[in-house]
Amino acid sequence: MEHHVDAALDQALTALNRLREDHQARANIVDAAKRISQAFKAGGRLFSCGNGGSMCDAMHLAEELTGKFRDDRAPLPAMAISDAGFLSCAANDYGYDLVFERWIEAHGRKGDVLVAISTSGTSKNVVKAAQAARKKGLTVVALTGKDGSTLGNAADLSIVTRGEKYADRVQELHIKVIHILIELIEKEMFGGGK
Repeated sequence: MEHHVDAALDQALTALNRLREDHQARANIVDAAKRISQAFKAGGRLFSCGNGGSMCDAMHLAEELTGKFRDDRAPLPAMAISDAGFLSCAANDYGYDLVFERWIEAHGRKGDVLVAISTSGTSKNVVKAAQAARKKGLTVVALTGKDGSTLGNAADLSIVTRGEKYADRVQELHIKVIHILIELIEKEMFGGGK
């Protein structure tokens, strides 16, 4: 069994090193943090969405921004599209492919940001949300696991964390990217040299 643990850790380390060496991904993380911070400074809000584990990541991003990450600071206006009542209502009435788009149509406004998360980059409901957000003037940041994905192409900015054939490796890197984004946003919004 220990060799399985070692193999899993080696795969995770390889994926992390691949991200560390990806200049474009690192530049896009910085760019995304700047765009989100600018939106907050201008009175905009952040919405996030995804399915399954990606929804959990979307919720984690929003709760860390509205709550507290490392240091005490003012809350930032962020919300994951995860309300069970809304999701079940919209899915029942319009189909699951439209649930996130419907939320953006109701709540999104020019100057807001959508962080759209899909390990494959092909989740129809996340892609449709990104497309609707762009039409409304929101900035769209995609977190995906593949270059040239439908979601990445629908976004203003795409952060790709290649996990090869394993979606769980992509998700592990997504949470790392999310934590780095929050760190950078806090520095941009509230200063500090930590």
